[in-house]
Amino acid sequence: MKYLCLVYAREDHLHDLPESPRDPECHAYATSLIDDGRLIAGQALEPVATATTVRVREGKTLVTDGPFAETTEQLTGFYMVEARDLNEAIRIAEGIPPARVGSIEVRPVRELQLDEQGGA
Repeated sequence: MKYLCLVYAREDHLHDLPESPRDPECHAYATSLIDDGRLIAGQALEPVATATTVRVREGKTLVTDGPFAETTEQLTGFYMVEARDLNEAIRIAEGIPPARVGSIEVRPVRELQLDEQGGA
């Protein structure tokens, strides 16, 4: 089963605390997940100030600079992993280096149910 591990941290603390992970450590962990056949995809994200939020309401598109909500922690990256179950996904998530300074949200990926014509 696929799980998305969303990495949340305060951007202003992500790289400034003594226990903060550095890029080589994150790369090494991702490489270990690749070697185990567990990592499907993963990326760090640019700062939240570069975000654009898109909403469609009553047929009108509203584009807003910035994140969707004011929070103390921002989405800073993700790991898409393959795990047998939630317990294994949690074990993978606890090894993600930024967990030491932020949090990792683990969510199962819902496969879209499509009919034969490709519609939902």
